[in-house]
Amino acid sequence: MITIPNYITPEEYLDIERQSPIHHEYRQGLVYAMAGGTDNHDRISLNLLSLINLHLGNSDCRFHSGNVKVNYQKDFYYYPDAFVTCDPRDRNDRYIKRYPKLIVEVLSPSTKTFDLGEKFNDYSKIASLAEYVLIYQESQMVECRRRTSSNTWDTVVYEIDLVWLKSINLEFAIAQLYQGVDS
Repeated sequence: MITIPNYITPEEYLDIERQSPIHHEYRQGLVYAMAGGTDNHDRISLNLLSLINLHLGNSDCRFHSGNVKVNYQKDFYYYPDAFVTCDPRDRNDRYIKRYPKLIVEVLSPSTKTFDLGEKFNDYSKIASLAEYVLIYQESQMVECRRRTSSNTWDTVVYEIDLVWLKSINLEFAIAQLYQGVDS
């Protein structure tokens, strides 16, 4: 991510973002231009979105790809690779969602450290978030962080066989997620 080193308000960010042909993320007054992804990143995201779409069908839950922002108060506006919201309040705004249940990030070398650390800390402020999923590109590995009833986080790592996204009760073979990915 490349930062524009000038503090701006969330309102200024949203005005800029509405007019920009490229996506930017906002975190605590700083704006970051989003870099393009790899073909493997795109393929993994597409495979995941296909699995989620088929699973959710005509339910009240909605899933979104990397084109819709997730927001928490005035702290951040991020574009997750995928997320699911089942909260009817998220149907009021076509551009910003505030009550995700599941958020997924496909890890890239340039964002991996941020996604594993600070971004997770930011997302964990969202009370509705039940599961944060990190998908690795360089190996077939999926890390699921799940909120417990005591508001702590448990981590389960999948490297073979089946992956279970508990928050939406979706189980699939890890091979389906990595189908068509070049090594």
